[in-house]
Amino acid sequence: MGKICATIVTGFLGAGKTSLVERLVRRASKNSPEQRFALLINEFGVCGIDKEILQSCGLDGCARGEIVELANGCICCTVADDFLPAMEGILRRTPQPTHIVIETSGLALPKPLVKAFAWPDIENRVTVDGVIALADGLALASGGVVGDEQALQAQREADDALNHESPIEELFEEQIACADLVVLSKCDLLSADERARAEARLKPWLRKGVNVVGSSLDQPVPNELLLGLQSAAEHDLDSRYSHHDDGGEHEHDDFRTITLRFGEIENYANFHAGLEEAIAEHSLLRVNGFLAHKGKPMRECVQGVGLRLAKHFDKDLAETPATDASRASLLVVIAQNEQKNDDRASRDAVDAQLASQIRAKLRIN
Repeated sequence: MGKICATIVTGFLGAGKTSLVERLVRRASKNSPEQRFALLINEFGVCGIDKEILQSCGLDGCARGEIVELANGCICCTVADDFLPAMEGILRRTPQPTHIVIETSGLALPKPLVKAFAWPDIENRVTVDGVIALADGLALASGGVVGDEQALQAQREADDALNHESPIEELFEEQIACADLVVLSKCDLLSADERARAEARLKPWLRKGVNVVGSSLDQPVPNELLLGLQSAAEHDLDSRYSHHDDGGEHEHDDFRTITLRFGEIENYANFHAGLEEAIAEHSLLRVNGFLAHKGKPMRECVQGVGLRLAKHFDKDLAETPATDASRASLLVVIAQNEQKNDDRASRDAVDAQLASQIRAKLRIN
């Protein structure tokens, strides 16, 4: 008997994960009654609404006994305690399912979950057929990544097991960069220009060969596109970029990460004008860092996605000596890799050149 296939469905609250899973199972139950689905739902809190919606479909393919709910927090943070025991329980069932569908919470980092499928107790019996990321078309077209940020933040605050505090933009990027297929939802509510704008937001984070398909209530994605991707994602981890790989220093063919360390900034206005110039000229995807400004008692926190920069002062440095390391500045930038080269020396030389060009724009040594 071959391995059981698993499909991981990820995306933020309101992007359409539950609707996609419900329709997938409903169609499969009607057209392929020999398929037996097991559903693992990473919903937490007192409602457990996703599980209730899926159970209400009333079809053999998603019977109550085949739905497992992980209600103890973000699935990527409770792999050993919750996910692996749940998987082992599913695999002990008779008859065994022919396909496992895992719906993550909007807070989950997909890559740690994919890694769990390489664990010896799972690897010999299950393979990840594909990671499907749901992206909210309306949110992307309007410049965001999630329709209701307050609801997502409430979900974050309710999860005591959450051990990563990734910014919302980073979570979005992780989901897209790990995907084998991206589903852009709510396309019926978008104009042609809005859809193009939404797809442009996705493009920098798509792995090579990964497609974006549109969906709406009237035009859901067919099962033929969702299943049978045969990605074996657990053996393809290196191609799936994560901000959390090796503390953010992970080498990736499609992206380069540059870390700049420097002292106090003399001129606030000139620095930020130079930063905007550097972002535009070098098409920088992300900017994150902490800045110490000469003569200012507070440390500045900077986070940027493209030309959208968020800045605030977060830490009082009034009592910190000027020579202390905490008065130093740190800036990490992520850029698209236009010159892919496997030679480490060549990569280092290109990175050094980009770092020098950015420093020149920022007027820092």
